[in-house]
Amino acid sequence: MSSSPMIDETLREKIIAKPESILDDQDLMRALIAANEKSMGGNIVDLRGIAMERLEARLDRLEDTHRSVIAAAYENLAGTNQIHRAVLRMLDPTEFEPFLRDLGGEVAEILRVDTVRLVLESTQNDTDPAVTRLGDVLSVAEPGFIDRYITGGRNAPARPVVLRQLAHGDPAIFGEATDYIRSEACLRLDFGAGRLPGMLVLGAEDPHQFTPQQGTDLLTFFAGVFERAMRRWLS
Repeated sequence: MSSSPMIDETLREKIIAKPESILDDQDLMRALIAANEKSMGGNIVDLRGIAMERLEARLDRLEDTHRSVIAAAYENLAGTNQIHRAVLRMLDPTEFEPFLRDLGGEVAEILRVDTVRLVLESTQNDTDPAVTRLGDVLSVAEPGFIDRYITGGRNAPARPVVLRQLAHGDPAIFGEATDYIRSEACLRLDFGAGRLPGMLVLGAEDPHQFTPQQGTDLLTFFAGVFERAMRRWLS
């Protein structure tokens, strides 16, 4: 049997000079392993090959997990920045009406939602001129409405933040936008002792923008800031 190499001498020298280039190439390593198994015949179990296949599968899973973690971290960072920008814009106005109007304007744009509605419970009739002027963002409801809306009429405590998909929006909340709202985030608001609760509703055309599987930490923070801003105006 000849001992002379059956490979181009120039290529052979390159491989000897940089063997790591072979190890880093997964396709090439697979081809070498397959050639080795073929040369051993079908009656020999290659334990090293089996171990390498398992390690390769584990590495692929680790890489997938790594990519998923990075994607989730990036999404969380982007969401945090979005909420921070919305909070800063919300705190800019120095008068109450511009503060509320911004909810349906720049704040809604920053949050990338199609509509923002503030619902306040009241024992008085909806006759305040300010309510009429702000009808595109503000509505008044009877006591108990907010908890019933959040729980869907079930006998259960109302959670601070509820995310859900809709067949259509509620006319009492979304008005003319009812027909195209397909998901919503309901943020229950506590204005302090002696005051009826409120609710901030974010509505979206995208049915997947708000779903029960999503986290609520950022929206809970946003609701907390909004509560404190409202307490300042209500006082």
